[in-house]
Amino acid sequence: MTTTRKHTALPKAKILIEALPWLTRHHGKVVVIKFGGNAMVDQELKAAFAQDVVFLRHAGLKPVVVHGGGPQISAALDRHGIVSEFKAGLRVTTEEAMDVVRMVLAGQVQRELVGLLNQHGPLAVGLTGEDAHTITAVKHLPLIDGESVDIGRVGEITAIDTGAIEALLADGRIPVVSSIARSQDDGHVYNVNADTAAAALAAALDAETLMVLTDVEGLYEDWPHSDEVISRLTASQLEKLLPDLSSGMVPKMQGCLYAVRNGVHTARVIDGRVQHSILLEIFTDEGIGTMVVPDEPEKDTP
Repeated sequence: MTTTRKHTALPKAKILIEALPWLTRHHGKVVVIKFGGNAMVDQELKAAFAQDVVFLRHAGLKPVVVHGGGPQISAALDRHGIVSEFKAGLRVTTEEAMDVVRMVLAGQVQRELVGLLNQHGPLAVGLTGEDAHTITAVKHLPLIDGESVDIGRVGEITAIDTGAIEALLADGRIPVVSSIARSQDDGHVYNVNADTAAAALAAALDAETLMVLTDVEGLYEDWPHSDEVISRLTASQLEKLLPDLSSGMVPKMQGCLYAVRNGVHTARVIDGRVQHSILLEIFTDEGIGTMVVPDEPEKDTP
């Protein structure tokens, strides 16, 4: 009986020991996680995501969760008889649609996530970018065929105030941030891309790492000809690849690039369809996604 118990316990001990250097390295560090994709709509993946985030918190890290809500917003707009339209990869957000976006993000997606995290203790606190001036934006006018196009209440981030988030982290809480911004100049609110918001917050919080959950394994070497995932690349290497990426990957990889060029040590795109992908990525030698790192500093020539 004792021998059997030893054999079943030993692999667990080895797994914990493998995590030790990673735990030491990340202890006390801020980790910003962008929650999205399949992980956001599949009940089991949602529950596993909440467990991972709580685990990080109890392991001595300081997780901050940022979320959008594309599928939920589209479904709610349908129910309200509002057509979903996209231009330049962004949702056209009319005044009427913005009311629905705000309601879904702050009143549905965020509440559900806070509830899942708080099954494990009084940890999560929800806020939007409007709260305490956390995210400020101006109207974003994307260029389509060389001309700027009005796509409604879609915002471009101009400022981040981390005061409220830092106060929550200091109190041992897990902030859950909805990607809505206050306006810098016209008293309205803006819908901001959640990948962009997560990257901006990671940089402003001087985070150790930014993790972006997606519905793919990572950045592919030569998609669609190969499904070989690039496991690690530098900011400059990523910048060269950006023009050829699929539209859905662009804001994610632009966010990773922005983060590592603004003080974040690593940015990772990971497969949110894999249960416990966050723990696999942070605490194992292999990792499971694509990691972006800053360029090596140029050495002075003698």
